[in-house]
Amino acid sequence: QVQLVESGGGLVQAGGSLRLSCAASGRSSSAYTMGWFRQAPGKEREFVAAITWTGGRTYYADSVKGRFTISRDDAKNTADLQMNSLRPEDTAVYYCAATREVHTTAETRFDYWGQGTQVTVSS
Repeated sequence: QVQLVESGGGLVQAGGSLRLSCAASGRSSSAYTMGWFRQAPGKEREFVAAITWTGGRTYYADSVKGRFTISRDDAKNTADLQMNSLRPEDTAVYYCAATREVHTTAETRFDYWGQGTQVTVSS
């Protein structure tokens, strides 16, 4: 069992930056692929980024490539999402998630989820 708690959301102007953090706790929490997903109002939840626990390979949605960076610190059991050059269309609730699978970005393959943190980008 893994518990996930997100932090770092807020309101920012377009072009600005935010850093989200996900704190993981529980048994062997470092042995999980960590992912970030987001859900905008009226839309389905979508994949944003993921980082594996074997080798730290990263995956990104096309919409955030070059702007967002996912990282993890297994000593601290955290997974961060640095978001730069934010756009109004990045406005959403951002969720941290974890899975024992290594190479996956599919929402249905993630077993553990945080409560989410709101990110609002004003134009």
